[in-house]
Amino acid sequence: MEQRPQGEVQRARDEAERRKRSTQSAAAARIAHQTSWVDEQVRVAMARGEFDDLPGAGKPLEGLGEQHDPDWWVRKLVEREQITGVLPPSLQLRKDDALLDGELDALTVEAEVRRVLEEFNARVLRARYTVQDNQPPLVTQPRDVEAEVSAWEERRAARRAAALRRTSGSPAAPPVARPRWWRRRRRA
Repeated sequence: MEQRPQGEVQRARDEAERRKRSTQSAAAARIAHQTSWVDEQVRVAMARGEFDDLPGAGKPLEGLGEQHDPDWWVRKLVEREQITGVLPPSLQLRKDDALLDGELDALTVEAEVRRVLEEFNARVLRARYTVQDNQPPLVTQPRDVEAEVSAWEERRAARRAAALRRTSGSPAAPPVARPRWWRRRRRA
């Protein structure tokens, strides 16, 4: 085996030690100066006015006096994104049942009203025959399609009559007949 001269081995050791010290000291220096660098960046940004007019400026922090909720981020996400449909089936059906008349009144065709009612009834029956462990009880009943369609027709007729009374009660100007665009002459 070939042996290195003693001076070469010592130089290699010294070089390794120097590299080790320089990286350790550089990291230590970065860490020591990092807080002052961050503070300086914040001061400069404040001087430029970058923190002026931020949303929530001068208002207390939300939820500061409340107990810690580990699922706070889920609650905020649901509020911010207005996520719906994450209720248990029985509660979602109660909510849908309360809003169903308004949804039906927005429809204009009887076939659509029947389709929406049949879909609602199918969801109620599906929820009735699924296991409801540790969930609120299902109290929503299926709707009678024929009775709901006749109630929808009555509400629709009442809305039409009210609209007709509003328009006939106020004197409206007769519509002005304008000549069609192809019959208009160009005036010089």
